Amino acid sequence: MFFLEKISKSYTEKVLFDEISLGIQEGDKIGLIGVNGTGKSTLLKLIAGVEKPDGGKIIVQNGRTISYLSQNPIFKKGVTVIEQIFHGDSPLMDLLREYEKALFDLNQKGHAYNEEKWISLNQRMDAMDGWGLEREAKNILTKLGIHDFYSVIDGLSGGQKKRIAMACALIEPVDLLILDEPTNHMDNDVIEWLEQFLKQRKGSLLMVTHDRYFLDRVVNTILELKQGRIFTYPGNYSKYLELKLLREELEESSEKKRQNFIKKELDWIKKGPRARGTKQKARIERYETLIEDRPLQKQEEVEMEVSAARLGKKILEIQHIEKSYSDKTYISDFSYLVLREDRIGIIGANGSGKSTLLKILASKLMPDHGEVERGQTVKVGYFSQENEEMNEALRVIEYILEEAMVLKTKEGEFSASRMLERFLFPPSMHGAIVGKLSGGEKRRLYLLKILMGAPNVLMLDEPTNDLDVSTLHVLENYIDEFPGAVIVVSHDRYFLDRVTQKLFSFEGEGKICVFQGSYSEYSQYKKNETLKEELSPQKKKGSKEIKEEKKNEPLLKFSYKEQREFETIDEVIANLENQLESLDDKIQKAQSNFIELQGLLPQKEELEKVYQNVLDRWVYLNEMAEEIEKNKTNSNT
Repeated sequence: MFFLEKISKSYTEKVLFDEISLGIQEGDKIGLIGVNGTGKSTLLKLIAGVEKPDGGKIIVQNGRTISYLSQNPIFKKGVTVIEQIFHGDSPLMDLLREYEKALFDLNQKGHAYNEEKWISLNQRMDAMDGWGLEREAKNILTKLGIHDFYSVIDGLSGGQKKRIAMACALIEPVDLLILDEPTNHMDNDVIEWLEQFLKQRKGSLLMVTHDRYFLDRVVNTILELKQGRIFTYPGNYSKYLELKLLREELEESSEKKRQNFIKKELDWIKKGPRARGTKQKARIERYETLIEDRPLQKQEEVEMEVSAARLGKKILEIQHIEKSYSDKTYISDFSYLVLREDRIGIIGANGSGKSTLLKILASKLMPDHGEVERGQTVKVGYFSQENEEMNEALRVIEYILEEAMVLKTKEGEFSASRMLERFLFPPSMHGAIVGKLSGGEKRRLYLLKILMGAPNVLMLDEPTNDLDVSTLHVLENYIDEFPGAVIVVSHDRYFLDRVTQKLFSFEGEGKICVFQGSYSEYSQYKKNETLKEELSPQKKKGSKEIKEEKKNEPLLKFSYKEQREFETIDEVIANLENQLESLDDKIQKAQSNFIELQGLLPQKEELEKVYQNVLDRWVYLNEMAEEIEKNKTNSNT
């Protein structure tokens, strides 16, 4: 459907793409990843037609359409939500805008009912099949948390505007949907709904996101943008990690062979053979070609050094804090004692008060009632959601020197310029103006400044927004080693599972519940609670009625087939484990043979699915066997 042929793009001296080619087919659901600043958003803009390439061309099949969601959508002033949703120039969009205006005038402004007008509108809606699109638009808006369809967009928050822009992109029936960081500013319930919507949606998808669970569950292809080149990996994010490791191992092996060959050729040239015939000239040319054919440089990664000021016994003591704005209560009588090694995630719907709580804990905001007592040795590193304290007029090095000239770590002292290099800011960028950096580069620089202060308590408000996957991985490892408390507001489920052990969950009306466990455990707990509520009417039956039901129930027992399966399933599991072990040995031996690996890895994936299904069946049969035994015991007594 879409083809990029030898596309090149540069900004000043920075080359983003160097003659890259790429095809997008029907049914492709593609996740684009890469280090911040490599040009991911620029590539999306090129495909969407928002920007033009310096060289090469983009070929689009006749009639193929694109919908694009940018990171920072812009709206016309004075436009209502529903007007923005039906923003197109087609006759159907014109009709939908006219219908919605008439509906608003009738219901909200009290305009007189005009029967002829409404008959005409309804007939035209019938003729153009407008009802389906109208229902779909309002359903999507509701799922995204937008309930007032006629409010003016100007007065809405940044998160609400992003969700309206998302609805605009989703409602259009296009061939290619392009999304730039769709999960930013979305709460977890909305992200889970969006996952399901995109999985079921017909048409192709291309998106940039740092949400690794999202990539795992939605995409079927990963594109990695690296040093101006594109690498394609079939499969989701987990498969990408597997294939990338194999590719890098193969590249390393090939480079060793290349270096050995160059050494031999160099020895031959130095000997200076007397004859300089055609074969000798060809050999020298081959040597020169090998020298020029340099592989990609190994991708540098952010290096974070753990450094923290001494932390005493007392950290934070939260005592009966409350916070309200206007008539809405965000925090109601919340108390908690923060411990030295706490790893706390703050979760809840957008607008529930998560950032407000973090600002109170960081002393950026005062509670209406109650107090937060801070230990004398506590030094907070507060990472805000909007880079609100960032002076974009400064140069990169000046911005870091505002905090500290050196950072003391276990490995020794590191200067500000050396730490910038460790955060992937080469010396050539140290004099760059902060305001000219990409969104991801600004977030990375902002994070470095906070860590340069050697805090012993970290408070992070949506740290995963605009950070690339590689930097997130390093940040997660940094938190593992961090010697103080960490409190984080995040909608990134993978990040929460990876770094937190407790959750502060906003449950509505200012109530905050403390949950011991990961986000996935919390999510399962909530599903179980919902299921219990759905089944609760059965519990209202009288004990006599329940006993009567149990008395009339037939005794649970295995069928003949289930009995045979129960007796042989242990042997089946052992056999599958042996097969998996044998495949692992073959994969290990085939590390240098990429073609053979491509054949073995799908076999292993398929066998692992079978193995997991058999294990699930084993659990079911054993639980059933226990239940049968209990029934026998109960009937005997």
